[in-house]
Order: sequence, then structure tokens, then C-alpha cells
Amino acid sequence: MIKYKLICQDCEITFDSWFSTSREYEKLKKKKFLNCHMCNSLNVEKTLMSPSIFKSKENIKVDVSSQKYKEIKKTISKYQEFIKKNFDYVGENFAYEARSIHYKNKKPPKGIYGTATKEDLKELKEEGVEVEIIPWVKDNTN
Repeated sequence: MIKYKLICQDCEITFDSWFSTSREYEKLKKKKFLNCHMCNSLNVEKTLMSPSIFKSKENIKVDVSSQKYKEIKKTISKYQEFIKKNFDYVGENFAYEARSIHYKNKKPPKGIYGTATKEDLKELKEEGVEVEIIPWVKDNTN
């Protein structure tokens, strides 16, 4: 059995439906047996769907003593050092500063980095502003 998230292209309602195989969905679609339960439209398509994984976040433990963890942390630290040397830190004003640079069409002497909410980042990307999320680790060693 396979579960698909479907969307009606006419009324934009989404709903889940089970099929015996992926071919079964295609066969029913071709024969026009798939319809929206709200508006009865035949204009129903599959949407992107994330897999269902049952894993509790509470049970996830990172083995900080593992060699792989140490290598990854070292690599991230190198990136952080590079960013600190070559970019200007703008703190929580990142979204404002990024828009200022983007819309004024002038190249700053240095790139910028700072913090922003997921919503800010989504809006910036929708506006065509090039932004990236970089993992940041705090140095807890003295």
C-alpha cells in the first residue's frame, strides 16, 4: 500500500488517499476515477509528500566523542572563522541589511552574516535575495 497526498487543482483542497501500488494511482487517473470529494472535479494531482518517520526527538543523542562528530565540528569551525574574517556581522538586522544591499543594487565591500527567522529567510528567497543557512556551533572550550 502507498499513501499519496492529492490536491484538487480547481478548489485547491488537499487530501490523502491510499493505493495498492503507484501504478494503481496512474491507472485510476487515466480512467478518470479520481475525483475531488469537495467539488467533484477530475482535476486531481499528486503533491509532494514527506515520508512518515516515527522518531522521537527526545531519543536523539549525538555522540560528541565520535571521530565523525569531531571532524564535522572542526570543518564548521573553519567555515565560521572564514566568515568572521571576511564578512560583516549585522546581528538580528540581517533581513533588513540583505534587502538594502539587494534593492540598492550596489555591491558592499564585504558580504554580511547574522541571524534571521525562517520566515524572514523564506521571504528573502521569494524576493530573489540570495541567502544561505549555515550551521553555527558555539565554541565551549576554554
